[in-house]
Amino acid sequence: MSFTLQEVTAFLWKEADLLDRKAHDAWLALWEEKGRYIVPIQPDATDFFNILNFANDDHAMRVMRVNRLRSGEAVSTTPPPRTSRLTASIVIEADDGVTVKARAAQHLYEFHKDRARFYASILEYTLTRSGCGDFRIAQKIVRLLNSDDAIASVGYIL
Repeated sequence: MSFTLQEVTAFLWKEADLLDRKAHDAWLALWEEKGRYIVPIQPDATDFFNILNFANDDHAMRVMRVNRLRSGEAVSTTPPPRTSRLTASIVIEADDGVTVKARAAQHLYEFHKDRARFYASILEYTLTRSGCGDFRIAQKIVRLLNSDDAIASVGYIL
């Protein structure tokens, strides 16, 4: 069964909303157990296991990342930043009926400690359909357009 652009768009918007509301348990539930969350330092990187990344998280690392965000112990998350994500320009690049590869633009606005920041990125997703018809994230790559100077203080999930 093919994936529709409307289904993929609704899922990507749902993920953005969960992250903005800091609904981290619900966000973790969107993932396949073996899914990868990757934020490369170099926006054009392709070999994520032989380079340095801001994030290259498996399930255990995603859970640790969420726990760190909740703990209040990280300076970069105290107080928690307020964010607003705009996910747009969603394109389905491949669809074999089981897995869909999608790409989107994300504009993320952050307000934290009386300072506003803006991060632009290209998101690349590999999604699979779960047994109950919902999507699961098999891989999410966040390619920051301004990674050279933008990531120094990000204390949340992109």
